[in-house]
Amino acid sequence: MSDATNPAPDQYARVVVIGAGQAGLSVAHHLRRLGLAPGSDLVVLDRGPDTGGAWQYRWEALRLGAAHRVHDLPGMRAMGLTFDDADRARPARDVVAEYYRRFEQHYDLRVRRPVAVTSVTRTEGSDRLCTTLQTPDGRTSRISSEVVVNATGTWGTPFVPWYPGRDVFTGRQLDTTEYRSAAEFAGQDVVVVGGGTSAIGFLLELDGVARSTRWFTRRPVVWSDSASLDLDSAVAAVDEQDRAARAGRVLPSIVSGTGIPVTRRIRAGIDRGTLVASPMFARLDATGVVTAEGEHVHADAVLWATGFRADLRHLAPLKLRTAQGGIVVADGRSEDEPRLFLAGYGPQASTIGANRAGRRIARQVVDVLADVS
Repeated sequence: MSDATNPAPDQYARVVVIGAGQAGLSVAHHLRRLGLAPGSDLVVLDRGPDTGGAWQYRWEALRLGAAHRVHDLPGMRAMGLTFDDADRARPARDVVAEYYRRFEQHYDLRVRRPVAVTSVTRTEGSDRLCTTLQTPDGRTSRISSEVVVNATGTWGTPFVPWYPGRDVFTGRQLDTTEYRSAAEFAGQDVVVVGGGTSAIGFLLELDGVARSTRWFTRRPVVWSDSASLDLDSAVAAVDEQDRAARAGRVLPSIVSGTGIPVTRRIRAGIDRGTLVASPMFARLDATGVVTAEGEHVHADAVLWATGFRADLRHLAPLKLRTAQGGIVVADGRSEDEPRLFLAGYGPQASTIGANRAGRRIARQVVDVLADVS
């Protein structure tokens, strides 16, 4: 039954996957292997205009190997394709977009893009979920499904903390998603905020292009002695993500638990004084920032590389968010809405974690479908 406030769905699919980045494509691949037909049983939705997930939006100068490692999608090596021997001279966004495009085509995943998912709701009078989506020209449609797999990542929800004076600073303020190239800041004084790999990458790119850079972090930067990620630290950080997800807390950052591996490029930046962090400033004023000691640091621009939050706004009608700010998720499944799975959330957020979770979530989804068939 439908009415003006709950219109009838335009389509039925057994499973809807929201997001075609690493996590979404991994789940879709495994669901296809388990017998679901893309385009009918399985509908994959993506808001991006192109393939590549969040990578398509990254800045031109970013190269593979200069950021977190991109792990192969399941089934990529069977195609004769691997990121291990990808061209490091090309922009990472172009390489990832090309490889994901070939992957989608090879496995005929029939991703529907660009579409924005505006809401996921419970369907009155049935056990199904309804996904509402909108195309760039404003057309709205609805898909009813037994299961929704949310794999929307974090790129759409950058986190910028509030500091006194943010509203009076007259220079440019931007977050990680808005950064395009160091050339935009040629000859300028730039303040970079944040203690993760994005902030470090920006500082290294701006060095020698901007007139000056100054780095501020809320906590001291923890450098790792190794040039690669320490396995024990990574496992501990993922475990903390899992505990937070199961408790419905806001997810902590991975880097806060692993530290920053000191590569040769980073070591050179430390040695020449580019990567020297100051404690977080107290406030902004019209022309810069003011430290707790009263030092005024002039800034033409403040770049907030302060991380991201899980992009879950379209799930708000399900009322799953806890008082602690998160969603209770165990083994990739919502505890309060068993028809909803969250891929790439919490302990699955890394690219290798997303691949492993994709297989596990796909098997759970098939079990749910067996119960309702």
